[in-house]
Amino acid sequence: MALADLERDGHGYLVDLNEWNEDIARELAAEEGIELTDDSFKLIKFLRNEYINNNANQPNERNMVKGLKSDWEGKLDTKSLYKLFPKGPAKQAGKVSGLPETRRKGGY
Repeated sequence: MALADLERDGHGYLVDLNEWNEDIARELAAEEGIELTDDSFKLIKFLRNEYINNNANQPNERNMVKGLKSDWEGKLDTKSLYKLFPKGPAKQAGKVSGLPETRRKGGY
């Protein structure tokens, strides 16, 4: 199944997060003008796990850093996440992760 076959909301987010897979993530990332790396997928998998297994939790950047620190090579800070997802790790990584649009405002 390709991204073009999937239902999306008005902002381009997948309507059904269960239709997501890594190929869909790559297509969404290409639309966003970013290339996914192993670190990108660490963040994506973390966000999906938090949403699916933690009562639809969509963590802010500070909590992403806390949650990923043990699984990250080298230094991890908010700036590292913005290098991967320049339009914002919460919104842009969430979109590429196939999750619904976060309603939380930026910051902490």
